[in-house]
Amino acid sequence: MWMDHRAGCQVDRINRTNHKVLRYVGGVMSVEMQPPKLLWLKENLREECWNKSGQLFDLPDFLTWKATGDNTRSFCTLVCKWTYSLDHGWDDSFWKEIGLEDICEGNYVKIGNQVMSPGASIGNCLTATAAKELGLPEGLPVAASLIDAHAGGLGVIGASLKEYGLEGEHHPITSRLALICGTSSCHMGISEKPIFVPGVWGPYYSAMIPGLWLNEGGQSATGKLIDHVVHGHIAFMELENQAKARGQHIYTYLNNHLDKIKKSGPVGFLAADLHVWPDFHGNRSPLADLTMKGMVVGLTLSKSLDDLATLYLATIQAIALGTRHILETMQTAGHHISTLHLCGGLSKNPLFVQMHADITGLPVVLSKEVESVLVGAAILGACASGDFPSIKEAMEKMSKVGKIIFPNHEDKRFYDKKYEVFLKLSSHQKEYQAIMGRM
Repeated sequence: MWMDHRAGCQVDRINRTNHKVLRYVGGVMSVEMQPPKLLWLKENLREECWNKSGQLFDLPDFLTWKATGDNTRSFCTLVCKWTYSLDHGWDDSFWKEIGLEDICEGNYVKIGNQVMSPGASIGNCLTATAAKELGLPEGLPVAASLIDAHAGGLGVIGASLKEYGLEGEHHPITSRLALICGTSSCHMGISEKPIFVPGVWGPYYSAMIPGLWLNEGGQSATGKLIDHVVHGHIAFMELENQAKARGQHIYTYLNNHLDKIKKSGPVGFLAADLHVWPDFHGNRSPLADLTMKGMVVGLTLSKSLDDLATLYLATIQAIALGTRHILETMQTAGHHISTLHLCGGLSKNPLFVQMHADITGLPVVLSKEVESVLVGAAILGACASGDFPSIKEAMEKMSKVGKIIFPNHEDKRFYDKKYEVFLKLSSHQKEYQAIMGRM
């Protein structure tokens, strides 16, 4: 549902208000946040849905409500996606100005007026009904939740890097960027003081790690984009048959195929003349522009498997170049990032990981436990149960490094040039929009 962009008109109207709450979402609200979605429901499904709704939940809060019967919401969900402020709570003037004044009724009972920090034990614990449905003992503590990507960030960002020489005063936890990459990608950077980054969500106080501010960049389609490009190519059937014959996943086969055709140079150089702008589903960060579209420059009449493999490579490079764009925007605003911490499905793809190291020029830390979102959720549970006194201590004990991938610095000049082209693709697209807008 987060990926549903039908509320584009509603979010445009919200952004035209220039309300002060927008300052804490990168200056521009995303269509992937909840206020535009609520406004769409009210304007398009008033009788069928809006007038009948009793509670409006983010999924993490819905799950804790189902588990406990308690309507307490998490700071994480309300602050990151609903405009809640830890200092001031809800802002009546915002909801009234955008046409959702009915949300304010009953002290915001429909969207939450009891809020707790992630990892705090929600009062009622696991109910008898939920315990039976889950096959667990009744009365277990249930932790206030995190959004899935934020749980992934929590699961990777606290691991000790001492033995790798990447810890200490030059590598504090605030120098780490958690990159949770699956269908889409989220870029989580933390800081001791609020940093306002144009086009990057936040800063959010205590939304992921208590006492620290969070900025959240992102790309709306990454794993989804790779699948779209590969499955849509005319050589996909050949790829599928070849991979099946060898008992390999299609992406393992493609990675091996690229190694075969690369000849003597680095594999990344195969895409020297093929460039992709990856915003096939709009730009979440750092442009915060829903109107951006995907671009591919350098196509030929080729229908071969080699052509498919090269387009796959160029798409992965484009996603990594997008991460560099987000990273540089955050650095310009005041973040100091020295390591990337990857998790999620795409972190299992060695080509995806190496391209992120080479293109950003930073070491990529991979967790021992690949499913880091589950580690983050377990950290919350361990705090709610009292096994750890704080999230910080639980993070340090429960997060472990699997391996670290270092960049190939000898390829830096090539990727600097790719990045220069990448930025030109963006500026050229805006020029084309301006030309066509003059009709």
